[in-house]
Amino acid sequence: MSDPQPEKPRRRPRYSGKNPRAFHEKYKEHDPERYAADVEKVLASGKTPAGMHRPIMVREIIEILAPRPGEMAVDATLGYGGHTQEILPCLAPGGRLIGLDVDPLELPRTESRLRALGFGPSVFNVHRLNYAGLAALLAREAPGGADLILADLGLSSMQIDNPARGFTFKAEGPLDLRMNPERGQPASAVLATVTAAKLEQLLIENADEPNAALLTRAILDTQARTPISTTTALAAVIRAALAPWPRVEPTDAIRRVFQALRITVNDEFSALDTFLRHLPQCLRPGGRVAILTFHSGEDRRVKHAFKAGLHEGVYEEIADEVQRPGAEELRANPRSASAKLRWARTPLEATNKSSGLV
Repeated sequence: MSDPQPEKPRRRPRYSGKNPRAFHEKYKEHDPERYAADVEKVLASGKTPAGMHRPIMVREIIEILAPRPGEMAVDATLGYGGHTQEILPCLAPGGRLIGLDVDPLELPRTESRLRALGFGPSVFNVHRLNYAGLAALLAREAPGGADLILADLGLSSMQIDNPARGFTFKAEGPLDLRMNPERGQPASAVLATVTAAKLEQLLIENADEPNAALLTRAILDTQARTPISTTTALAAVIRAALAPWPRVEPTDAIRRVFQALRITVNDEFSALDTFLRHLPQCLRPGGRVAILTFHSGEDRRVKHAFKAGLHEGVYEEIADEVQRPGAEELRANPRSASAKLRWARTPLEATNKSSGLV
C-alpha cells in the first residue's frame, strides 16, 4: 500500500495587482493568528486590518470603570470584544461580565475569539440583544445590578469595511445599513417609501446635514426614476447634487446621509434614550458607567441624561468635560477621531430611586 500523498498547500486567492484591495481578498488580515507579522504591519501603518476592530480609549475607560476582582460588569455593545478583553482579567477572581450585541454575524465570532483566550461561561456570557433591553436582562441575570457598564456606540470596523453589510460607500454593496440584517427594513426600502418632508427631517435631526433640502430633492428625484439599491448609487447621487458647489465636500455629505439613514434603519436614538432612562437602575451603589459616542446626536443625549441624573441624585458624579482620544491614539487609529467619552457614578449609598429593574 502506497504512502498517502501530502496535502497540497492551498493557493492564495487571486486578485489583480501586487496587494489585495477588496475586503474578501485580504486573506492574511482575516487570519491574524496565522499571519501575525503582516497584521502588525497593517496596525503600525495606522490602518485597521480587515475583519478586525481597534478598541478606542481603552486606557481611559479602564481608569474610569476601575474594574475590580469579584465585580459584575456589562459590555452593552460587545462588537469585536476589544474592551471586554481588557476588562475581564481585572474581574478575576470571582467577577463576571455580560456582553450584548445585536449583530448575528459578528457576535458568534467574538464569542469564539474570547473563549479561545480562556474566558469560559463562568466568567463571560453573551446575549444577542439590543442594549435597550439591558434592564430586563439584568433583572433575570443579575438582580442586584452591575458594578460597571460600558457602551461603545456606533459601528464596528468589521461592519464598516465589509461591503456586503452596506455600511460603506467606498465599494459597491447593497444599501442595507442594518446592524441586525435579520430584522427591520434595509435603507433602500426606506428610500422607496419615505416622504420628502420626512427625509429632510431625518437628514437634519440625525446628521445635522446643512444641505438637507437639496439632497432630499436629488435623492427622491432619482429614486422616482430608478430605485437606489446600492451604496455607490446613493453616493453618486449626492456627488452629482453637490457638483455645482465645489466648496462643499461631497464625501462629508455622503457620510452624513449614510449616518442619518443608519440611525433611522436601526432606530438608534430610541434605543439610546431607553438605555439612558433605565441606566441608573442597572447600576449598583458606587457603580460606574462609561459611554463612547461618535456624533453630536448621541453625545447630546448622553450629556443631558447624565446632567439630569446628577440633578436628581441618581448619579453622585459625572464627567465635567467630554474626553477625547490623545494625539498618539489619533495617529495610530484615525477612526478614533470623532470619539467622545463621558462617564457617571452612582452614590455609594442606595438612594430612593425606584427599586428593581424593569
